[in-house]
Amino acid sequence: MSIRTTVVGSYPVPHWLPGDSSRVALRDAIMVVLKTQELAGIDVIADGELNRFDPGHPETNGMIDYFVSRMDGIATRFSMSDLDRFHADAGLAYRSEPAGVVTGEISEGMLNLPRDYEFTRALTSRPLKFTCTGPHMLAKVLTDRHYGDRAKLAMAIACVLRAQLERIQADVIQLDEANISGHPEDREWAAAAINHVLEGVRGESAVHVCFGNYAGQSVQKGFWWDLIPFFNQLKAHHLVLEFARRGYDELQAFRDMDRRIGLGLGVIDIKDNGIEPADLIARRIDHAAKTLGPDRVVFIHPDCGFWMLPRTVADAKMRALVAGRNLHEGRL
Repeated sequence: MSIRTTVVGSYPVPHWLPGDSSRVALRDAIMVVLKTQELAGIDVIADGELNRFDPGHPETNGMIDYFVSRMDGIATRFSMSDLDRFHADAGLAYRSEPAGVVTGEISEGMLNLPRDYEFTRALTSRPLKFTCTGPHMLAKVLTDRHYGDRAKLAMAIACVLRAQLERIQADVIQLDEANISGHPEDREWAAAAINHVLEGVRGESAVHVCFGNYAGQSVQKGFWWDLIPFFNQLKAHHLVLEFARRGYDELQAFRDMDRRIGLGLGVIDIKDNGIEPADLIARRIDHAAKTLGPDRVVFIHPDCGFWMLPRTVADAKMRALVAGRNLHEGRL
């Protein structure tokens, strides 16, 4: 079985987009991102997550704010007491303030993910991935003044996401979870909420987990082996995991992962501007195949999104990704 290449999601914002928020400029930018991936030979491409890019708030590339600012029941203006409650959560010390405050029952509000997907689907005929921040990640960046229970909050968010993703017929739908890596103690309620979303996915489902990437720095601390029980609970077709920056010593832990779940192997370091040689990428795949078996790796990809890299670097890394896969499989 051939290993497919893909991206995690984000791409460096084309320089003209922050100065022009029109739909025409957005369409042009997404077309550039899609065509760049096509020319690199990527098997499953994505919109660069430009549909949710806000020129007025570029710091997190829309991963959080795009979702919470559109849902009803979440206020994005908050008091000092809200901040005090947020800062009491030691697991969120990496943020200076919450993304929002939950003030009532959460509903979809103005969130319209199917519209975002259709906008991109019309621009390419290639297999397409749609990415969405997951319910655990979103629940962990909010101050809750309504549900009184983090699990109930996450499930309320999951219900909104599922209702929207059920209407999207992407080749792959990927949930992004960048907080669970440092908090395996959340796994029971996190898996319940994530699975509720995954059960509504029509096509191939994926869950991306990394240790964070902000200004080239990791945010969470932890180990993959602590997350194997969490992974085994997921109803995903495959995982999309960070390895290139961390190294591959933890691969052995994945011998205990349920074989119904395919492994997506990070082979491109997105915290470094260096371009990985094809033979290095091929060796990384070879090592994973020898450690876990020849059919366990179903995708290779970067560790995380490209949005903080220069475009020339991201483009070269995508070409290297494909060249490394081809070398591993003996393709010309």
